[in-house]
Amino acid sequence: MQKIHAYLKTRGEQLDSEIAAATRIPLEDVRVHLSEMSKRGDIIACHTTRFIKGRKIEGMLCRVSGYIPAASPGRKPKATS
Repeated sequence: MQKIHAYLKTRGEQLDSEIAAATRIPLEDVRVHLSEMSKRGDIIACHTTRFIKGRKIEGMLCRVSGYIPAASPGRKPKATS
């Protein structure tokens, strides 16, 4: 579970299939771990359906709970009045 948590913290919001591919953990195990982490409040997860090139892909979309990543480097746009 620590490997999944660290991956989500560095990459941000990801689908369960993307997490499984990146961490090389079987998809079923990833789903079990994500469900446990969601119950504990470590992550926020929701079920989603995406259509990529006409294919329907269903999965869990997850992100770390209460974590705000650092701002990216570089110039920021100025606010308009």
